[in-house]
Amino acid sequence: MKIHTKAVHAGDRKKAQSQIPVATPVHFAASWITEDTAELDRIFGDEQKGFSYSRYDNPTNAALEELMTSLESGAGALACASGMAALEHALKAALLDRRKSVVCARDIYGATIKLLMDVLGPFGIETAFVDTNDLAAVAQALDEHKPGALLMETISNPLLRVGALDEIAKLCRARSAALIVDNTFASPLLMRPLELGAHLVVHSTTKYLGGHGDTLGGLVISDEEHLATVRRLSRVAGPVLGPMEAFLTMRGVKTFALRMERQCHNARALAAWLRAHPRVAAVYYPDDPAHPDAAVVRRLLPEGLYGGMVSFEIAGLERTGIFAFLDRLKLIVKATSLGDVHTMVLHPWISSHRDVPMKQKERMGIKENLVRLSVGIEAVEDIISDLEQALA
Repeated sequence: MKIHTKAVHAGDRKKAQSQIPVATPVHFAASWITEDTAELDRIFGDEQKGFSYSRYDNPTNAALEELMTSLESGAGALACASGMAALEHALKAALLDRRKSVVCARDIYGATIKLLMDVLGPFGIETAFVDTNDLAAVAQALDEHKPGALLMETISNPLLRVGALDEIAKLCRARSAALIVDNTFASPLLMRPLELGAHLVVHSTTKYLGGHGDTLGGLVISDEEHLATVRRLSRVAGPVLGPMEAFLTMRGVKTFALRMERQCHNARALAAWLRAHPRVAAVYYPDDPAHPDAAVVRRLLPEGLYGGMVSFEIAGLERTGIFAFLDRLKLIVKATSLGDVHTMVLHPWISSHRDVPMKQKERMGIKENLVRLSVGIEAVEDIISDLEQALA
């Protein structure tokens, strides 16, 4: 079954009575009444499928989890309250029975760095960074640090690097390290990391999956090896998504493939236009034949679908000049997110990577004149027109 069809049908229309709702209802109940105590005992003991308490499971959440398990080719999933909650939960599930050490991609979201260093670090979890676009460096880091997990993004934030995920998975599995992949930028339409050997996949559903900027959420999709741990830890820690947010996310997922195709099309056209603009010093988009990961892009991403994110540098501008450019934009939304139906712009230096140390930003290649666009589904001519007048 094609991914567009799965997105529309998976998870919905569970038979709970003779009349089946077309869309999964929102189940606001905190707890459930069983026929008798013996049934409740079986549900608590995982001997019978059922619901007892929403921290453990909820029918609306379960439908979303089934949908995303199908899209990502996983063994099961957990819907979480945010993308960062999902990432933290995935890390804990991976490291529970492994060495408390992480090798993390150098090119990654700023809040992920803070999670590793400022939240998990004080609890004894060590982190080392590596260029995941250098397989020899990855192998060396794995051998040197002997981590319990390696963490990377399918398409990196914000410079859109694409690592050889399948080859990295082989390196991790040969050393019994769990591979955790944040697939937010790519979505299951462009890449499905579990099919390439990853152990755990994370999404911020706030972005392309929800797609409308109206709900916060995250997901962990697991392989068979880690699923029981993911579910068991969640029953105690309770990072779970609310049922209304699960419903809104599931509604968004039904059209994500259509939206993502349009966003990829618009982003590619926009990147081409930016490359020809005299005020643009550099453009970062994976369709470029000169992209440093061009061979990996051709191998792992579908032809013509390279993501909806475009980053670019404006020549000769520093903070005040970038601020003035952003404030001249009229159509493009200045907001801290991505993946929405409307085009959004963000200045990584002051937002997504604000708290990354200066030397680390330099190693990542993030400059003060870098702008990140999340391209929406509008007419691309209108997006270009807005950029043109703001760059004038």
